[in-house]
This record gives sequence, structure tokens and C-alpha cells, in this order.
Amino acid sequence: MDVKMNALFLWSCFSAVLFQNAHGDVSYSFPEEMKRGSVIGNVAKDLGLQTGALTNRRPRIDTDGPEKRYCDVNLNNGELIVADRIDREGLCGEKASCILKQELVLENPLELHRVSLHIQDINDNAPQFNEKIVSLEIHELAVRGARFVLEEAHDADVGQNAVQQYSLERNDHFILAVDRNKIELVLDKELDREKHKEINVLLTALDGGSPQRSGTVVIHVSVLDANDNAPVFSQEVYKASLPEDSPLDTLVVTVSAADADEGLNGDVTYDFGHVSDDVKKVFQIDHTNGQIKLISAIDFETVTSYDLRIKAKDGLGLSTYTKVTIDVIDVNDNIPVINVKSLTTPIPEDTSPGTE
Repeated sequence: MDVKMNALFLWSCFSAVLFQNAHGDVSYSFPEEMKRGSVIGNVAKDLGLQTGALTNRRPRIDTDGPEKRYCDVNLNNGELIVADRIDREGLCGEKASCILKQELVLENPLELHRVSLHIQDINDNAPQFNEKIVSLEIHELAVRGARFVLEEAHDADVGQNAVQQYSLERNDHFILAVDRNKIELVLDKELDREKHKEINVLLTALDGGSPQRSGTVVIHVSVLDANDNAPVFSQEVYKASLPEDSPLDTLVVTVSAADADEGLNGDVTYDFGHVSDDVKKVFQIDHTNGQIKLISAIDFETVTSYDLRIKAKDGLGLSTYTKVTIDVIDVNDNIPVINVKSLTTPIPEDTSPGTE
């Protein structure tokens, strides 16, 4: 058999292996943070494999490229077991559904099976406020019913395990009003600076998990002279798009808020609300003019969009919030990668047609 015919024959055999359809896919649903070695399911039983033949089939879990391998196969009984820590928040963030894709490779003959791991959230995170103390400055002539916006707590968990309710420590002057994600401190009894120049109340956020977790923040109220108006953003939601190859110091978007008060009461400054440390490493905001700029490289293949909570605050403490959504635009910065699943098997030249 000459060289050209031999090469053509080997390529035909390789193509048949590469494009062989998986005989069946399996999926498992289990909670995050299971210990290494915990059993997820019996992949041999679910695929109809004989456990006695597992050693010859040499089952293994494989991944594409640099992806991490989170499970292994026990060759003795075909059980799929946890091989590495599975943290739902680290893998999927706030997505409602978290699915990891792995591949089961079998030899003799070669088979590929898709394994879908549905990671369930557990209540392993408590609600957190962006600050330990929230400072408000309210004039003693503020009327009953005056409202002061507070920043909501954030919980890395999702669904029922996320923040479900808030409670305010019993006090003489304030009550709490909650409407979806909007939290307001409401003046229920007029202030008297001669009696109380400062007031501290404790705000608690509670999630719906079991056991229930909570987070707290101290609201420190200073009773001052008049400050009638809070800043108002020009938009409730700002949207921007940014190519992933944008250079550092690129201006992404400018937020703007106006305050109807004059002097110090009308001076507006800007800052991030509750955003992750990772976001603060990628973007910065100018506290004076509201410009948001890129300070670190972004990658569409890693993060496709960012949601930023932005706060505007006037000179005496009244604040308001807006949302900035930044979509990362994909650019052609990756070369194609072929991931080959194969094995080496010598083929004699006198092998008869039809041999697998």
C-alpha cells in the first residue's frame, strides 16, 4: 500500500471516529460545595454500561481546552464523583441557571457522551450592604412622610436564597418602606434638633434560605439645616457598549445628576454603589463629573456584560441611584481551536473492510 493510499485510509478512519455521535447524554442536578469524593450519580448505570467491563473501556472525564475538570469516574463501580470544589457563585454569578458541560470518553470502541452538571444554589452567602454605616443629614424642618433612598443589600446567592426582606430597628422617628428593590427611610415623626442632634438605627436584610442569613448596616442621621432636594439622574438606566479590544482610559459613559438646591446642598458627587471588587478593577468613576472609564482589559469570552450601580450624593448627604449596563462587543481576537478526542490503535494493512 503506497504512502498516499495509506494516508487517505488513516484519514477516513480518523474522520469516522471524530464525527461518531454520542450514544446518549446524561445530566445530573446536585448542590454546590459538595466535598471532594462525593457521589453525583452512577454514570455507568445511567448509560447502560457493564461495570465489569469499565477497566477495559477506560472511562475518563475530559474537557475542552483550558476548562477545569470538576468530576471523575470511579473505575470500580462507575460512580461519577466530585473532583474539585464547585462554587456556583464563582462559576455562574447571578445567573438563574448554572450548568457545567463535561465529556465522558470511553475506549474500545471510542464513544463520547455529554455530561451536564446542573449546579443548585445553597444558602452559603449572607446579605451584605456596601457600607457599614450609612450617613444621612436631614433638616429638623423635614415634614412627616419625607423619604430618603437607601441602597439595597446584595446577596451572591440566587432565588429564595437571595435577599427577601428588610427590617428596621424600632425607633421614635423613622419607619421603612420597601418596594421591590427600592428601599426608603420614611420620616414618621418630626425631628427636634434640640433633643436629638444625631440618631442611629439598625437596618437588617434577611434572605429566604435555611438556615436564614442576615446582614446589617447602621443608619446614622445627623439633624441639620434645610436640604430640600435629592439629586436626580438624567436617566433611570444608562446603556453603553464597548469593544473588547478597547484601550485603557477609554471613556465608556458619563452619568449626570442635577440637584435643585443651591450652594453646598446642590453640589453633586458620584461614586459606585454596591458593585463587586472585580468591577472596580475594570472601571473607575470620576467623582466630580461622573465619567466612567476603562482601567483594565476586558474579554468578551470571559464577561459579556457589566451592570454597575451608581450613586449621586449632594453636599449634605441626600443621595439617589441609577443603573449602568455595559455590553462587551466581541471582536475577532481568537483563532479557531480543534479539540480532538482519539486513541491510537495500529491497523494492519490487510484489515478486512467493515472492521471497527
